[in-house]
Amino acid sequence: MLNDSYGFKKVYIATGYTDLRRGMEGLAGIIRFQFDLDPYDKNTLFLFCGRRSNRIKGLLWEGDGFLLLYKRLDNGAFRWPRSESAAMEITPEQYHMLMKGFEIVAKRPIKELEHPPKTM
Repeated sequence: MLNDSYGFKKVYIATGYTDLRRGMEGLAGIIRFQFDLDPYDKNTLFLFCGRRSNRIKGLLWEGDGFLLLYKRLDNGAFRWPRSESAAMEITPEQYHMLMKGFEIVAKRPIKELEHPPKTM
């Protein structure tokens, strides 16, 4: 289910750390009050990661109830963005990269120079 993103309208990840002991109501509260998003947005997947990077939880509203997903990797880890605590919408390509263990937010992104040096 979590290895492909078919059927999801949007995917959000909660950057930073989340207490994975929380259940459906606790995660829905984070979505609504901390991130100011609607947890009842149908087919929108919200992903959370705790201190251990080999476990994630997902929350999905299906129209008639919440679906709580939990995934623990046997080997490897998710490359989760930890810089701040916010909700970040990711593309299907970024989602696939995340599920395969790749980093989706570069630690030191390459930036275009506004004023390139004149001499070589």
